[in-house]
Amino acid sequence: MKIKLPRSFYTREDVVTISRELLGKCLFTRINGLLTGGLITETETYRGPEDRASHAFGGRRTQRTEIMYATGGTAYVYLCYGIHHLFNVVTNRKDTPHAVLIRAIEPMEGIELMLKRRKKKKMERSVTAGPGSMSQALGITTVLTGVDLLGNEIWIEDRGNHLSANQIISTKRIGVDYAGEHAERLWRFTIKGNLWVSK
Repeated sequence: MKIKLPRSFYTREDVVTISRELLGKCLFTRINGLLTGGLITETETYRGPEDRASHAFGGRRTQRTEIMYATGGTAYVYLCYGIHHLFNVVTNRKDTPHAVLIRAIEPMEGIELMLKRRKKKKMERSVTAGPGSMSQALGITTVLTGVDLLGNEIWIEDRGNHLSANQIISTKRIGVDYAGEHAERLWRFTIKGNLWVSK
């Protein structure tokens, strides 16, 4: 059974719950008519404006972060270190800047195309584990920021892979040491035992 996640999934208030529930869902892109995608295995929660690790901390609104204030179910793609395109799912109602960074997938569709985009000869974890690698494999760039996740360019499906609490591992987020005590929050979620997660 393939069900595209509805707007109501994304517009809920608890971004931590959404982040956990995105594990086991399936992320797809259709770029230039070509389909790629896989099972979401790793997510990170960002709860602006009170979260120091969030781009919207303190209610910051810039040309880049404005999309975080959109209605839930919108893509937020930003450039990290001028190299990596990172894909986030905007959640909650309009003007509440919550987001979930999708950090890794287990490949399912369009594997040959993913290998070509990543310049790899064989499928291995590094192809789609890590947010920059995953976006490259799926053809996601900043051009897609602001895209509606209920459309046909980027979307997420529920295929019935529901995880129990003991199948989910919670750890500290990666690369947010600057956020002080907020860096200690256990807001990175992975599927227990799944090999397709970042190091």
